[in-house]
Amino acid sequence: MEPRAPSAVQQMILLGRIHGAFGVRGELKLESFTQPAAAIFRYQPWTLRDPQGRERALAGARGRETAKGLVATFSEVADRDAAEALRGTEVWVPRSALPPPAPGEYYWVDLEGLRVVNLEGVDLGTVSHLFATGANDVLVVQGERERMIPFVEPAFIRAVDFAAGTVTVDWDAEF
Repeated sequence: MEPRAPSAVQQMILLGRIHGAFGVRGELKLESFTQPAAAIFRYQPWTLRDPQGRERALAGARGRETAKGLVATFSEVADRDAAEALRGTEVWVPRSALPPPAPGEYYWVDLEGLRVVNLEGVDLGTVSHLFATGANDVLVVQGERERMIPFVEPAFIRAVDFAAGTVTVDWDAEF
């Protein structure tokens, strides 16, 4: 199967990653980026993208939480070798499969690409991506240089305006 790029029309969201086999019966260790972790099973069918970029659809994945993390079962994976062969495979779904965020909540992917301006109107660049630190999420802004702004409302993040395509921040342009 030829690798295919995500459709420009249908935005895809990375929801998880397979980390290898769990036991000998074909179960898989699955890292989920959803909250709670087991919610990943609600958003099927999945598009599985292997480390070489090849994609295929998968429906009917089941899973359970264990003391060692999330464990998934795919009907087509029957043994440890087949499970290990999926190590590094990513789990993607169309953005449209996700429910709308609650008021005041955002999907990171929806923030990516927005312009970031401070309270003085200085354009700091665009949102490149976000990452979690444990204490709070961090907005990474690419402009004339990279800035990392804690995603803390209202201390630093003052407004997100999707219609205008901007995030207004209380952040000194010199930082």
